[in-house]
Amino acid sequence: MNYTAAVITMSDKGARGERVDTSGPAVQEILKENGWEVVYTNIIPDDFETIKSELIKCADELDVCLVMTTGGTGFSKRDVTPEATHAVADREVRGIPEAMRAESMRITPMGMLSRAEAGLRGGTLIVNLPGSEKAARECLTAVIKPIRHGIDVLRGESHDCAEIHKKEGHHHHG
Repeated sequence: MNYTAAVITMSDKGARGERVDTSGPAVQEILKENGWEVVYTNIIPDDFETIKSELIKCADELDVCLVMTTGGTGFSKRDVTPEATHAVADREVRGIPEAMRAESMRITPMGMLSRAEAGLRGGTLIVNLPGSEKAARECLTAVIKPIRHGIDVLRGESHDCAEIHKKEGHHHHG
């Protein structure tokens, strides 16, 4: 199975070419190291409608397995990435942002201020990462391994799901 990914940076300054995006490339690097093929990247402004249409394009047209966003997850008026993600997702995935915040809070109590979300749209998982390169690296590293299993299940590739759970001593429900 091809594990395809898109990386989208939300940044007004980045979109205008006023700031070099380091988070996007860092995220791409971690994905590639973990066997993901990054097939699409973009830097867009912190604009609700723009983010929505970009996420829809990645899921519906490009049909990537995973969309990682970076930026727009804080308290600033322009931080609307979680709202845009929520607006296009069919189903919420709460555990991934919970795990990322838990990881961030081991490093700084400010981690609790991240509003990052994750959700499913069709066969695509969308995950919000923080905008800072350091925080984006920490959060992605914390969740990248289980995400692959999630994609297997989402895409119907995981025929040995029950076997995996038996070995780990977990019971699989549903």
